[in-house]
Amino acid sequence: MAVKRNQKILRPEPLKGRFIFALSCIGLVFTALVARAAYIQVIEPDRLRYEGDLRTVRVAHDRIQRGNITDRNGVELAVSVPTHTVWADPKVIHDRNSLSDQRRWQALAEVFNTPVEQLLSKVENPQRRFVYLQRMITPGVANYVQQLAIPGVSLKEESRRFYPTGEISAHVIGLTNIDGEGLDGVEAIFDAHLTGTPGQRRFRRDGQGRVIEELEVTESELPQSIRLSIDQRIQAAAYSELKRAVRYHQATSGSVVVLNVHTGEVLAMVNSPSYNPNNRSNVLAHQLRNRAISDSFEPGSTVKPLVILEALQSGKYSLDSRLNTSPGWMTVGGRRVQDLRNEGELDLAGILARSSNVGTSRIALDLELEDLLETYYAVGFGTDTGINLLGESMGQMSHRNRWSPFEIAALSYGYGLSTTTLQLAQMYAVLGNGGVIRPLSILAVDEPHAGRQVFDPQLAREVVRLMEAVTREGGTGTRARVPGYRVAGKTGTTRKAVAGGYGDEYVGLFAGVLPASRPEIAIAVMINEPAGDSYHGGTIAAPVFATIGEQSMRILNIAPDDLNGRQLRVAGFTGGAHAAQ
Repeated sequence: MAVKRNQKILRPEPLKGRFIFALSCIGLVFTALVARAAYIQVIEPDRLRYEGDLRTVRVAHDRIQRGNITDRNGVELAVSVPTHTVWADPKVIHDRNSLSDQRRWQALAEVFNTPVEQLLSKVENPQRRFVYLQRMITPGVANYVQQLAIPGVSLKEESRRFYPTGEISAHVIGLTNIDGEGLDGVEAIFDAHLTGTPGQRRFRRDGQGRVIEELEVTESELPQSIRLSIDQRIQAAAYSELKRAVRYHQATSGSVVVLNVHTGEVLAMVNSPSYNPNNRSNVLAHQLRNRAISDSFEPGSTVKPLVILEALQSGKYSLDSRLNTSPGWMTVGGRRVQDLRNEGELDLAGILARSSNVGTSRIALDLELEDLLETYYAVGFGTDTGINLLGESMGQMSHRNRWSPFEIAALSYGYGLSTTTLQLAQMYAVLGNGGVIRPLSILAVDEPHAGRQVFDPQLAREVVRLMEAVTREGGTGTRARVPGYRVAGKTGTTRKAVAGGYGDEYVGLFAGVLPASRPEIAIAVMINEPAGDSYHGGTIAAPVFATIGEQSMRILNIAPDDLNGRQLRVAGFTGGAHAAQ
């Protein structure tokens, strides 16, 4: 049908409501986008910023090694050596199908001495990105792992703690765990100083791994090295002699402490049995204990010089005083105090030389108990020594108002209290330096602590002179003599307490100072539970004292003070005491 030329063509008109609806939807979407953008950018941008940083920000740490530990002369006792650790990225291993090459994994397991199934179980989870396969490997093993070239298995540089002196200084130095954290001894006490703080660098990388922005740089705090008071030459000599004595007498254990009487520095502290901190695979728990500071025992006759000192301080006794110890025993409070034999009449030097229990008991019962206890406290019994090593025992001093006469008598010959080997050495250091007590130190000190005067200097020197009778003919400690030197000391033998009384095990002791004319060092020796019939301190501990004392005098270059009638060889010239002067 034809359309008329003049007829108008009608066009559809847009619906007004539909247009407004569409426009509103567009406006709402735009508003939502703007609001969301504003919320993300202004109100809460942290989450997306965090997500972005996870993908672009990296942190690099400086690698710093643990500080060294040296003896007083700079000999290294603990050092950190570079080593490698093998680690794996399980995701890379699975992505690159590394597990299909069974021969390489078998070779890796064999070099680690690990079952291959155990090794593969560590990398079976592809979601993990880091696992250790083997820590602290040798350079040869690291080179072998590198040559295996297993995709996803890499080497990481670390440091391993090494102890050049091994078992000799193990109890003093302590040890660290596999992550380099101190667990015991000096390693634990000074862990913060030895560790330091590694520096770090935060930076941003682009998609190609290029550094585009430095965010933060923190300087590292370098670790400090520790210089101990130990003289490794004396330490080695003491350990060798102690180990030999413990083995020879089939003893359970033993300890030796050597102190500088003027500064309170520990020149040697050794124990047997010990352990090798470089190989801990077969180490038993009891070997880790520093017995010189942790094991306490009744000191026996080694405290008798304190009774003599208090007797002189009281004014009731003088150097010429004599006591009758006949018939070699006495009854105190219904119980017997006795000597090995009837010593008859003895002066104060004789009481020490013959180690008369009857003599010291008579003196103690004649003194004021509080004054005697105060003398014991004055040398450090019942308190810490100030050395600040882990596991130190303070020993035990009884605190009670009433003491029976027998308890007072027993106290005079070293029963009813307990001390450690370190405390015993401190007691003799106090006597040797003129009655001054100062805190003991395991660190080398430039300026020693001033200390506190606890005894009259003249009386302390007199007691040291009286103790020389112990090592002369007729004394109980003649085996403690050191050629060319005057020795002042005291033997001690105590039975070990058990439930309900005392058993059949003994502790043999010898402690003293030398040279007696001008004391430089104090040495305390403890042999615990020797087997057989030889158990007296003068028999088993005194020879250890003598050998250590002789070597210490030579190491410290201390001039002899007992050359009468002796031959002295100096620079190829042989002569007597007169010729050597």
